[in-house]
Amino acid sequence: MARQAIGMIECKGLVSLMEACDAALKSADVAMTGYEKIGSGLVTGFFTGDVAAVKAAVEAGADAAGQIGEVVAVQVIPRPHDDLSKLGNWIA
Repeated sequence: MARQAIGMIECKGLVSLMEACDAALKSADVAMTGYEKIGSGLVTGFFTGDVAAVKAAVEAGADAAGQIGEVVAVQVIPRPHDDLSKLGNWIA
């Protein structure tokens, strides 16, 4: 069985992240597994799905969020190691 990918979008401000999440979920077959408040206004949304879907969703989400706010970072991790799930409950 192929492992899923994890996608992350980090934005400055919750409104920007909500815009990113809306666009990401509408653009590809991904699931949002949660979000994390980092501090100093930074928030990160986490998505899972197959690699191509997560890449497309994260790109669409970052573009949408960039139009209304600031996107700090975007990352896609294809086939993450099983031990990565020990870091947080946002990883499915």
